[in-house]
Amino acid sequence: MSRTDEVVDGIRRMILDGRLRPGDRLPVEKDLADTLQVSRGSLREGVRALSILGVVHTRQGDGTYVTSLDPARLLSPMALVLDLQDDGAMPAFHSVRRVLETEAAGLAATRMPDGAVAEARAILDQVTEVLHVAPVDHDRFIEIDIAFHRVIAAHTGNPVLEALIESFAARTVRARLWRTLHTEGIEERTHGEHEAIWRALAARDPAAARIRMASHLLGVEDSLPRRGSLDEES
Repeated sequence: MSRTDEVVDGIRRMILDGRLRPGDRLPVEKDLADTLQVSRGSLREGVRALSILGVVHTRQGDGTYVTSLDPARLLSPMALVLDLQDDGAMPAFHSVRRVLETEAAGLAATRMPDGAVAEARAILDQVTEVLHVAPVDHDRFIEIDIAFHRVIAAHTGNPVLEALIESFAARTVRARLWRTLHTEGIEERTHGEHEAIWRALAARDPAAARIRMASHLLGVEDSLPRRGSLDEES
């Protein structure tokens, strides 16, 4: 284990042991380096790594603090993982997204308040004007797509599930996904599937919501080029 890893592991143990809690300030550099038995340079590298992971954050001139440690913050680097994959890897990631969002739709169907259902309706209503302009504004369509799936995830009652889905909702990931979909009429088909999902949510029918979401995302998944086909094209 490297010295940097020792710092990361040491601070992690301090959090798990309750010696450091969300919002707490880390001990001064000299004291913390002595406690972890590492050099100040190694300590800085370890703290920098934890900052990237969302475990700590530094306030200029004030010190370094443990973050809230909420799932959304800690899982946000997942979006970077997706960004770094080539298009041939997208089907594998999308299949995970399908599993997550299918369950999210079922949970949201019984937990979305009327206001959230109305919000989802208003989001979908924006698609009509987008589809009536040629050529279709793909950037705007992606924004609406993200917003619709996001409002569902936000009402699952499960912050970990919501955070994982948010990772897959990154705009760059969605943009790459749409670039690979060459099916004619994909926007109209997607909108129709979103409408079916919304009707299931509005009816408070979790079984129907799961089926509609799974069907929608499976259709998208089937349209994605596989790694083999990409290699042939290149």
